Amino acid sequence: MAELRPETMERITNPELAKAFIDEQIKAIKEQVGDKKVLLALSGGVDSSVVAALLIKAIGKQLVCVHVNHGLLRKGESEQVIEVFKNQMDANLIYVDAVDRFLDKLAGVSDPETKRKIIGKEFIDVFAEEAAKLDDISFLAQGTIYPDILESDGVKAHHNVGGLPEDLKFELVEPVKFLYKDEVRVVGKELGLPDNMVYRQPFPGPGLGVRCVGAITRDRLEALREADAIVRREIGALDPVPWQYFCVIPDFKSTGIKDGKRYMGWAVIIRAVNTVDAVTATVPEIPFSVLCRIRDDIIATVPGVNRVLWDISEKPVSTIEFE
Repeated sequence: MAELRPETMERITNPELAKAFIDEQIKAIKEQVGDKKVLLALSGGVDSSVVAALLIKAIGKQLVCVHVNHGLLRKGESEQVIEVFKNQMDANLIYVDAVDRFLDKLAGVSDPETKRKIIGKEFIDVFAEEAAKLDDISFLAQGTIYPDILESDGVKAHHNVGGLPEDLKFELVEPVKFLYKDEVRVVGKELGLPDNMVYRQPFPGPGLGVRCVGAITRDRLEALREADAIVRREIGALDPVPWQYFCVIPDFKSTGIKDGKRYMGWAVIIRAVNTVDAVTATVPEIPFSVLCRIRDDIIATVPGVNRVLWDISEKPVSTIEFE
């Protein structure tokens, strides 16, 4: 049975409550860990980043962070993990460049569920290999939050390392397991993490792997990464900001004209939604001038793209992600 959040636990809604929570967790982490080492898969997402910052504050370099770059992150995300945690926080960070390994495994694979399984298994394999190289690791930290416990009985779906070989099982350290996402963000802000990390919008576990629709090719993936950065920059500047906004590149060619000649390129589809529970979602109005600015910037700067579309489908019937 899932461990339940104490009824007396006050919701963390301001910096004062966040500071009290941090102080309490630092004490608890020190008592649990002692002088032993802790391993953490640091994706750069909100949950793992907050756990990393909290553990660094509590035990410093006893924490070993492993960041696996699988080539499916958004533009600048791996670089930000290195800058924030290694350069600014002086974390004990291991960076693993596994881009070729993941993309070679995904070559020619078009089925979304197969892609998900490959990405999940490969992540576990890479993480297990890195863990096996380390000595004296006694604990495994995870960014489990309370909705993970309620929805999956304590097993975190994205980057969950529950599939590690038996000889690599460790005692868990889960300092934010009773927090909701909004509370995790307040704690992250108090810990000094940058806003674009603390308020990072929802991102699927397989990353851009399910937004590069169909079989992933490196050139289409790179075009998606560049186009996504433009979409996030422009829509992220709106007031109010939609709950989630991104783009996808579908697996078909689009006819364009360049220098008076017809050629085949790709389409980029912009997606923005508002939701409370992710069960239903509505589409916010995006000013046409913003859409035109996005269109012009993508077509002018992203190689291979000659068409920009806007998806106005709501959930249901459409899902938020394409795959």
